[in-house]
Amino acid sequence: MKPVLHAVDAVVSPPPYYAPAGHECALFEQAWKRRVPLLVKGPTGCGKTRFVAHMAARLGLPLFTVSCHDDLTAADLTGRYLLKGGETVWTDGPLTRAVRQGGICYLDEVVEARKDVAVVLHPLADDRRVLPLERTGEALIAPPHFMLVVSYNPGYQSLLKALKPSTRQRFAAIEFGFLPHAQEVAVVAAESGLAPDRVAPLVTLAARLRQLKGHDLEEGVSTRLLVYCASLIAEGLPLRDAVLAAMIEPLTDDADVKAALIEVANAVIA
Repeated sequence: MKPVLHAVDAVVSPPPYYAPAGHECALFEQAWKRRVPLLVKGPTGCGKTRFVAHMAARLGLPLFTVSCHDDLTAADLTGRYLLKGGETVWTDGPLTRAVRQGGICYLDEVVEARKDVAVVLHPLADDRRVLPLERTGEALIAPPHFMLVVSYNPGYQSLLKALKPSTRQRFAAIEFGFLPHAQEVAVVAAESGLAPDRVAPLVTLAARLRQLKGHDLEEGVSTRLLVYCASLIAEGLPLRDAVLAAMIEPLTDDADVKAALIEVANAVIA
């Protein structure tokens, strides 16, 4: 049985909180106006998905979000014939729905999907803006208010999972990173309700732990984990318990590495 896909097509109002790091909001708007597909890349939990949701709400567009995975096929995106009430009925997938209705189709971690997904994305992500549906014999022309956005984490790239140049060069791209200290403090404080002066040491600790990426850790502490940690503290959980639960345990299962991270944490938040 295929995993369930989650496609959200409700317009969020007001836009979810998002703190721009540069000119990415203006770039997104111009790409949408000029019908340019967009590639958003950056580490886990740095705000890529929040950014896309923010821009969809800001532009007043429906958002169709698909979390890509190893079993995701082109048919999961375009649609398939299903049995309903004894009849075989064609059912649109989230990509097809987005093309028919207009709006933003966001494929999160697109490199995780199977290779046949690129086949349906290519004609949609160039000047043709066409979604061919072989099963129904249709060739859907994307309306002006349709936009294709994909994301991935370059840190997880490998020879087996990487975007081919023929795919990458169909997209304009924005690279995301973690925010500067003061800005990240403001974001975490706004999201968690914890006072900025109590958030600041957590952000300092996150910066220290991120320096270990590629050595003892595959990934550093995300802004998402910082928000979780600060939220737990705001609810009354002791500082060290919150740091352990939200900033150390999610990073590793290795006992030695975990002990080293706890030492770093004790030094920073002492």
